[in-house]
Amino acid sequence: MSKLTLKDISSKMADIDFCMLSTKGSVGQIASRPMSNNGDVAYDGDSWFFAYENSAKIRELEADPRVSLTFAAGKGLLGKPGVFIAVEGEATLLRDKSEFEAHWTKDLEIWFSEGIDTPGIVLIKVHANEVEYWDGSENEKVTV
Repeated sequence: MSKLTLKDISSKMADIDFCMLSTKGSVGQIASRPMSNNGDVAYDGDSWFFAYENSAKIRELEADPRVSLTFAAGKGLLGKPGVFIAVEGEATLLRDKSEFEAHWTKDLEIWFSEGIDTPGIVLIKVHANEVEYWDGSENEKVTV
């Protein structure tokens, strides 16, 4: 099998709604939590997540923007493993409503009832430096 491209990885990510966002916690521990990628998976090396400004993850990102994201999709054909994707990158916090609009989907209203006008909302942009995947037979790193 040949090495996957970023476009190939994007197509695999299209069916994976949630990932784990890992940050450096307040006392140096690794802190992880599930995050929805908003269905925003035309993956070019950037991932987008909405959050509340007053959450621990935002304080952690302000202190150290280095993050990792881990994605996993179910079983492949004949019971083979699905795909596992690990992203190492850097987060930027955005508070611009035009950016909110560009990455908003109606499904997010379950967490942000007033849409992009929800008080205290912030957008996390994670820009990948490196992406590693494993699909049961291939394990490769892609530099972004």
